[in-house]
Amino acid sequence: MLNASDRAIVKSTVPLLESGGEALTTHFYKKLLNKYPQVRPLFNQAHQASGDQPRALANGVLMYARHIDQLDQLGGLVAKIINKHVALQILPEHYPLVGECLLEAIREVLGAEIATDEVIAAWGRAYGQLADILIGAEENIYEEKALAVGGWRGAREFKVVNKVAESAEITSFYFAPADGQPILDFTPGQYIGMQLFLNGEEIRRNYSLSARAGNNQYRISVKREPGGRASNYLHDKVQVGNSISLFPPSGEFTLAHSDKPLVLISGGVGITPTLAMLQAALETQRPIHFIHCARNGSVHAFRDWIEGLASKHPQLKQFYLYSEDDGVSAAAHAVGLLDQAQLEQWLPEDRDLDAYFLGPKGFMAAVKRQLKAAGVPDDQARYEFFGPASALE
Repeated sequence: MLNASDRAIVKSTVPLLESGGEALTTHFYKKLLNKYPQVRPLFNQAHQASGDQPRALANGVLMYARHIDQLDQLGGLVAKIINKHVALQILPEHYPLVGECLLEAIREVLGAEIATDEVIAAWGRAYGQLADILIGAEENIYEEKALAVGGWRGAREFKVVNKVAESAEITSFYFAPADGQPILDFTPGQYIGMQLFLNGEEIRRNYSLSARAGNNQYRISVKREPGGRASNYLHDKVQVGNSISLFPPSGEFTLAHSDKPLVLISGGVGITPTLAMLQAALETQRPIHFIHCARNGSVHAFRDWIEGLASKHPQLKQFYLYSEDDGVSAAAHAVGLLDQAQLEQWLPEDRDLDAYFLGPKGFMAAVKRQLKAAGVPDDQARYEFFGPASALE
């Protein structure tokens, strides 16, 4: 436990973190990855290059410092971190490496006059407290998944049993366990961790599960990203019959039980977790409005599947918006970007609804504002980031 002096010292660094937190975390990651290359597989280098990972960590460190004396105020941030860690198989032995480099970065970026021995000692104990919380929570989840029906711990070998092109950019991969034993069920909205070896280098990625776990199989649907090492490898190299190591499903962004009208809003490949949510929701009688935004018809994945479901389930209403008018995409209900008027037209009249939205960050920020303006309660508008979590405001 931290004493009052430690908490006061950590809180005193909040203004410095507000102004220089990103510089601190950028320096930290450079130090960590150079000093301990064995942790490189745990970090997406594209997120490092874009600055998304340092920004997300800077926000997390700042929030922890602000609420060091009221950790319950961190809300869902801790749960998000824990689930990301579990999906990537972060282990207790990784934490001392991170702590060492974080304290060194604080000293080097803030300088010895500010980052005194007293400050470093307080932050060391603060980091130790956080590490203990995360390690304990993650161990509970690892154990729970290992003991569950179909569960396992660590990497498990799966075979690619089907590969389906869903659009010009998105391809689905179906995985069945190599041992033929049952697999762990999951809650719609969760993702799965994947271990890949590219030219002898290990990388790990998380991908949303895009269908219910039927036929003892998992399905992910991956967009080919320009320059994306994992996505291009999957699209170009992975074929039916290949083996892939998967980690158990994880994630706290899940479809909650409710009888309220459900609105699923997605942009681009953000559609993937909403598909499993839609399958689950159709087992109830709740009204469902499915809103999907894509560039054009060629990249609009799962359109025919959604149309087939709508023809069988009258409670499902689907709406498509294309940002480009390619002259041949007749399936769009409108062309342009999703704005307030268009969204309100497609929402149920009853705004006491549950909304789940995913897509590019700018898209989600706009949808969050629009839902609030439309009268949807804040705590009933839920979203998830594919990459490092950050603020939408």
